[in-house]
Amino acid sequence: MSAVLFDMDGVLVDSEDYWVDIEREEIFPAAVPDADVDLAETSGMNFREIYDYLDEEYGTAISREEFIQRFDEAAEEIYTERAEVLDGLHDLLAELDDRGVPTALVSSSPHDWIGMVTERFDLEGSFDRVISADDIDGASKPAPDVFAYAADEIGVPAAECVVVEDSENGIEAAARAGTVVVAYRIEAHGDIDRSPADEIVDSPAALRECVLELTAEE
Repeated sequence: MSAVLFDMDGVLVDSEDYWVDIEREEIFPAAVPDADVDLAETSGMNFREIYDYLDEEYGTAISREEFIQRFDEAAEEIYTERAEVLDGLHDLLAELDDRGVPTALVSSSPHDWIGMVTERFDLEGSFDRVISADDIDGASKPAPDVFAYAADEIGVPAAECVVVEDSENGIEAAARAGTVVVAYRIEAHGDIDRSPADEIVDSPAALRECVLELTAEE
């Protein structure tokens, strides 16, 4: 494989643990108080598109502006105070760089949220590309658009890209884009469908080993 595309939430940082709690306990009850929404329905989606989805499927009790404000406030707390970076990430990125393997951070989060993470964990300049779903005029995960765009941006065919994803929608999106998919299993998502993935790992060490093996020179 010639490139590695990393999802951010739940992979590079353990923010999904906090997002799941905040969405389940605060944001979704305010937005759709009469509905019991399975968070797997919206995991991996851009938060603006989550509002559209909830409004269409269930009807929303708060405005789009209030919904976005709640997410922005939660994001600042999660990314600047709570979340921790993937153990061994800097070493993994350095090794991939030494091998000449290009890397990209590919996220449904907006660039200002991504910036909080890259600044806090000294990741600025660590990736060849930093791509937000906001960069494209396309559909959110589980559509393959953002990964197809990322492969094009990094100059490597999708079939030669390894994608590391944690969410059901993200795994499906990467598979539909024709990439090699490594599913990173985290407790926050529980027993989701990871069947489209080519590999499933459940620890930072296993993730590192899998990525390095997939990008080893033949």
